Amino acid sequence: MFCLGRHWNALTYRYEPVRSDIDGRAVAPLPDDLAALARRVADDAGFSLSPDICIVNWYRLGSRMGLHQDKDESAESIARGAPVVSISLGEAARFLFGGLRRRDPVATIPLGSGDAFVFGGPARLRYHGVARILPGTGPDGLGFEGRLNLTFRQY
Repeated sequence: MFCLGRHWNALTYRYEPVRSDIDGRAVAPLPDDLAALARRVADDAGFSLSPDICIVNWYRLGSRMGLHQDKDESAESIARGAPVVSISLGEAARFLFGGLRRRDPVATIPLGSGDAFVFGGPARLRYHGVARILPGTGPDGLGFEGRLNLTFRQY
């Protein structure tokens, strides 16, 4: 995992402008073309987004991410339901999308290479995760195994 725009500090569970838990360096900026892509995807889904964070996760074959909420952005961003925009590249994933409580029913949604998933508004705090990466489902010639996910947020 690495971040653009703001760093996610896994020790403090906060976003910050420097990578204080790694090397103290400033976080690389979110490139304008990636921010524009996230804005377009959000707009196509009926949302407004001014992304200033991109978390890049690489999932090896066999990787998972447990159910969680994305709720560490600013109170203003959460209150207005600013969307999360997720773009997948590589192997397909079984994406889990639940309710506002961890024990709510969970839907499994296949996300393939090139798919975008947007959730915001009343769905902004729904639990979600990745159950499985599906080997052999990525496009030929991509140059890597696994899944690369770009998750855009507005702090």
